[in-house]
Amino acid sequence: MRRGYAGLAAGAAVLAVVAAGAGGYAAGGSDPVAVRVPGAESADAGFARDMAVHHQQAVEMSYLVRDRTGDEEVRRLAYDIAQTQANQRGMLLGWLDLWGLPKVSAEPPMTWMGMGDMPPGRDGALMPGMATDSELRELGSLKGRAAEVFYLRLMTEHHKGGVHMAEGCAARCAAGPERRLARGMVDAQRSEIRLMADMLKKRGASARS
Repeated sequence: MRRGYAGLAAGAAVLAVVAAGAGGYAAGGSDPVAVRVPGAESADAGFARDMAVHHQQAVEMSYLVRDRTGDEEVRRLAYDIAQTQANQRGMLLGWLDLWGLPKVSAEPPMTWMGMGDMPPGRDGALMPGMATDSELRELGSLKGRAAEVFYLRLMTEHHKGGVHMAEGCAARCAAGPERRLARGMVDAQRSEIRLMADMLKKRGASARS
């Protein structure tokens, strides 16, 4: 129920933003005459599709760990990540709707970054930084400190992959609002990587075992 509520809330917020800014919003400008809708295989569309998938996994991992630890520091971080990335995911999918573009592509993930020829993701890890299906099952089986450490390690790698993708959009995307969102992701996730390194240190662990 909690995940569904968060998704509905994020979707409603995005629809309100899209409706308010439809004129000129597609290309990030203020002149409706200058509006240019990105193509289906553009960096703008590719980033929106791929990062929406990437973010969804972060939300799932964060709710998993919140149910498996009573540590308020980890629970607070997980809640913040889940809420932030659910809202950003809603924005990305909202832009695809606004542009009239499909939410899936026949092209491999990361094609928009020139990485479409990378080896297929193993065990459900479709993009850089994503956890495998086996790792998600393991996270779901742990409790207490073990769950905290494993989550912080997984999320550190997840954020590193997200930063790489967001930097790609900041350099390649044409829509101003999307570039600004991507730059904000880079700053926020780098900050959280540093925070998670400190949290791991407190627990006698490092980013990778």
